[in-house]
Amino acid sequence: MTKIPILQGKEVIKALQKIGYKKTRQRGSHVRLQCTGKKSITVPDHVIGRGLLRKILRDVNISPEEFIRML
Repeated sequence: MTKIPILQGKEVIKALQKIGYKKTRQRGSHVRLQCTGKKSITVPDHVIGRGLLRKILRDVNISPEEFIRML
């Protein structure tokens, strides 16, 4: 099992954009990303801890190993 890193929100957003998610809106420090045919994801634009990043990856349906390779 790969250890999930602590990342900035901007890094997570860039990685999700590589797999087809597009920024649809932003309110304050939270960015909403949407991908055609998939549920939208809200990512905070500040430091993201391991637990929240694990939840985001679960919602996007990719493994931590795949995500780390995209960084």
